[in-house]
Amino acid sequence: MGNNSAHETDGGRRPQQQIPVVVLAGFLGSGKTTLLNHLLHRSAGSRIGAIVNDFGAIEIDALAVAGALGDSTVSLGNGCLCCAVDAGELDVYLGKLAAPETGVDVIVIEASGLAEPQELVRMVLASEHPGIVYGGLVEVVDAAEFDDTRARHPEIDRHLALADLVVVNKLDRAADPERVLALVGSLTDRAAVVPATYGRIDPEFLFDCRPSEERIGQLSFDDLHDQGDDNGTDGLGGNGHAGHLHTGYDSLSFVSDVPLDPRRLMRFLDSRPEGLYRIKGHVDLGPNDLRNRYTMHAVGRFLRFYPEPWAPADERRTQMVLIGSGIDTEALGTELKGCESDAPHADEHGTWGVLRYVQGSEDEPDPEPYGG
Repeated sequence: MGNNSAHETDGGRRPQQQIPVVVLAGFLGSGKTTLLNHLLHRSAGSRIGAIVNDFGAIEIDALAVAGALGDSTVSLGNGCLCCAVDAGELDVYLGKLAAPETGVDVIVIEASGLAEPQELVRMVLASEHPGIVYGGLVEVVDAAEFDDTRARHPEIDRHLALADLVVVNKLDRAADPERVLALVGSLTDRAAVVPATYGRIDPEFLFDCRPSEERIGQLSFDDLHDQGDDNGTDGLGGNGHAGHLHTGYDSLSFVSDVPLDPRRLMRFLDSRPEGLYRIKGHVDLGPNDLRNRYTMHAVGRFLRFYPEPWAPADERRTQMVLIGSGIDTEALGTELKGCESDAPHADEHGTWGVLRYVQGSEDEPDPEPYGG
């Protein structure tokens, strides 16, 4: 190995950190705008850029979030985003928000209630902007009206099957919340299913919250997984209250000074369990690629590796954060431990599975996170 120079940057510097683009979808009245407003006001030190479109001449949704976003709002009032612009035009909007001077950490595309999420996801994946990366499809459903919504819009079953994260909103108003949660879970394809009231979910599900104090430079690994006692919180930054639906997440931090075997790692990733929503970090493949470390980004079923040269001062170790809902963190840690290998020699074809998920490689699979 060691032939990934095309992925280096000038002077051996790290490549530009990519901004995740999250597609927020759901039928009219499900609570998408409420959820977005919650994220805007509970994002700690992170800055959210939004592309908001409302189906109609008066952009109610855009007005609702504009005060929190200021100049980082791109409003599209001429119909569904998936119909109003092509992928090239969307790149223009994404480029404005991803410009370094905006300081944006995550971009959320709030789709019209009549938008087709599959097309929106395709457009994000087709983007050629180097500063962004697909951040997942979040589908919001109204638990109280779920049965009626399915009757009126049977296509919701297909939307749920495409989602990476499903927020079951207004669960406090549902007559039988456990039945709704089980039904929604049965309609997804290994997506994390999160209960919520008033759109209150933990922002860490969607993006890495910056610490509240200002930092200079990129976030450290400690910043990435230092979420204190967030597990079991009410999603508002405080402890959960009796009788409230908790929207906390499960997380695992994995650190290893022993290189990982690429074949074992890919078996782990190919079998990642239901509810495991995000994986971020970087991997040391040891003798299988002595030159590069592999930064990894997985959201739902989407997976991408980014080889980048080890800097002289780097500690050669694997550091990963896994975030999900209802995941067995102990079992996942044991499985990752089983990926360690201190073999002194490279496996001749061992990295082929990893390289399939390196952008621009000849064997790169179709990047669509829902299998085409």
